[in-house]
Amino acid sequence: MSIYLDNAATTKPCREAVKAVTDCMIENYGNPSSLHTMGLNAQLAADNVRKIIAKAIAADPGCIYFTSGATESNNLALIGAAKAYGKRKPRIVTTAIEHASVKKTMDHLGEEGFEIVRISPDRNGQISHEQILNAVDDRTCLVSIMMVNNEIGYILPVRRAFYGIKKKFPQCITHCDAVQGFMKIPFKVSELNADMISISGHKIHAGKGVGALYLKKGIRLEQRIFGGGQEKGIRSGTENIPMIAGMGAAVKVLCGNIDQRYEKVEKLKNMFCQKISEIEGVYINSGEECSPYIINISVPGIRSEIMLHYLEERDIYVSSGSACSKGAKSGVLTEFGINDRFADSALRISLCSENTVQELRILAENIEYAMERLIKSK
Repeated sequence: MSIYLDNAATTKPCREAVKAVTDCMIENYGNPSSLHTMGLNAQLAADNVRKIIAKAIAADPGCIYFTSGATESNNLALIGAAKAYGKRKPRIVTTAIEHASVKKTMDHLGEEGFEIVRISPDRNGQISHEQILNAVDDRTCLVSIMMVNNEIGYILPVRRAFYGIKKKFPQCITHCDAVQGFMKIPFKVSELNADMISISGHKIHAGKGVGALYLKKGIRLEQRIFGGGQEKGIRSGTENIPMIAGMGAAVKVLCGNIDQRYEKVEKLKNMFCQKISEIEGVYINSGEECSPYIINISVPGIRSEIMLHYLEERDIYVSSGSACSKGAKSGVLTEFGINDRFADSALRISLCSENTVQELRILAENIEYAMERLIKSK
């Protein structure tokens, strides 16, 4: 039986999400912009999911906008806000460990003339809320900080940083890429002090190709996609109602037991880290300040791709880093102070609450077997 431990890349859709998608495609296939009953029913299905997502983060349903995924949500939020608010305030603050969909969008904005300030982790591999706040000034139009780093699992101090920013610079727009935190770490929009929040469906046991952007009332975005004016003109294009329905079903399943699932996954992580720490030559890159859902380790002497394929041959699936990088170095591990030798041998093990103790024991055993065979064969 396959052991799937790459949940930060994508998750297996839950039965409820699959059923919601299928039912919608068969029975509720109208265009939500159509004025007849079939169109109205499709629109009602989308609006019901807005309510489900909004309830999960204590938001107003009218602030939830559907997109094709977190990459689009991040692009829409960052470019849209920068263009709307950055004419007289060209400074944008972010971190050096963001997902590629934020990092490359910032690169683009830098080419457009914006001043991009990227905060790196300190010598202890941490980013403090003071670091973030100190980088913001009265010329700053936008701050974008991820909730959980997707490669190492580091939890950033978004709440404290955004609270300080809003207190000192209330006009500054705040954005959080919450992809690896949504439905894993409980949060309310009022506590997060984020004007914009990006989330994704396929990271929470829904399908690929759907995401959402929380946009606080009163926040303006310059339009990026032009067309029929769907999603109140924020994001034109016919809404993907079946996948939206699936996302709503997944959120409904998950939102009632976030704390219990966190505790279960934390126990799995602690057990695995204890087991793997007993193997000489294996190093754990994810510290206590990291989400239990992501464990990054290094096995110096065995390149990541070699170990990954060794495990794959035994039906064990992990990652060598962010799925979006397709094996290319992202630079995130270097930012955390992990040297090239360790970065070249890094593996990302990412969990969900369906994983078991037995699966992680088998993974640890196979890593030990791989070290015996691959290192000695050199």
